[in-house]
Amino acid sequence: MADLAHSHCVPCRSSEPALSEAASNELLKAVPGWTLVEREGIPRLERRYAFGNFLEALDFTNRVGREAQDEDHHPALLTEWGAVTVSWWTHNIGGLHRNDFIMAARTDAVALAANV
Repeated sequence: MADLAHSHCVPCRSSEPALSEAASNELLKAVPGWTLVEREGIPRLERRYAFGNFLEALDFTNRVGREAQDEDHHPALLTEWGAVTVSWWTHNIGGLHRNDFIMAARTDAVALAANV
């Protein structure tokens, strides 16, 4: 499997099918620490990162936001004192796409660079 953190998102049409559960579980192996969750009937990738204070959490949120903007693929980010929860899914297909796993890996790369 190609290194997801060095991959780029590809445009996704709303007519594309979401990944199957089997395909999602296979890609999940490439992003340890992430879990598959369902929110509002939509499967998502989710991970919580811990920080020592709010400013560190906010800085991480902004770094992930820049990555998201660069790839034109945007997560849900919940920033709290000492933690950020990141959720990825592809809105226009109502499920998971390979792009979500790419961005999960890129989020982990941001965390690694920030010594999280």
